[in-house]
Amino acid sequence: MNATTFFMLIVRRQLLLAVRRPIEIANPLLFFLMVIVLFPLGLGPAPAQLATFAPGIFWIVVLLANLLTADTLFRSDFDDGSLEQLLLSRQPLYLSALAAITAHWLLTGVLLALVSPVFALMLNLAPSAIPTLMGALLLGSAVLSLLGGVGAALTVGLKRGGMLISLLILPLYLPVLIFGHGAVVASVGGLPVAPYLAILGAMLCLAIALAPLAMALGLRISVDA
Repeated sequence: MNATTFFMLIVRRQLLLAVRRPIEIANPLLFFLMVIVLFPLGLGPAPAQLATFAPGIFWIVVLLANLLTADTLFRSDFDDGSLEQLLLSRQPLYLSALAAITAHWLLTGVLLALVSPVFALMLNLAPSAIPTLMGALLLGSAVLSLLGGVGAALTVGLKRGGMLISLLILPLYLPVLIFGHGAVVASVGGLPVAPYLAILGAMLCLAIALAPLAMALGLRISVDA
């Protein structure tokens, strides 16, 4: 079996497992919806005020939704012994980790990016900024998934690793939050967004190159421990 076929099989397996547990797919969306609905109650229903805070609200919710699901990335594979089988596979472990992160991104980042226009209109975000919001979410959420995977790999053997993941990777999330928010704000103000998206793309390239290797090392440490 070549590496591409193996990668696609792992992605397919993760997606099928998620479909069999639809609550795991619905959780980020429900969380996203609840926060978007609650923010106008706290800030007030003034459209201009909501539009001002909308970019920051979106990125904070995406960050928290990613943290909500990061703990479960490798948990089921660790519990049922599948992770040990992947360690013994002829294919490199970093490829399996990258496939798992790809499935996670498709179920969280891509899904949230697709529904973001609806929530953007609820917060009175300028329609012209919606394409930039979607593009920034697609790039930024991929980086968040990769960074979350590193934290999940390091804590997969712990019974309560959720809080530890937050402490480990939250500082790494901040640059994504800053430039993702900046891209949307620039779009609303009619300023160039290409530099912000380019930086997010560079972060993604760096994360793809390094994060799977860190995940593979973390998973080996967790399993051996």
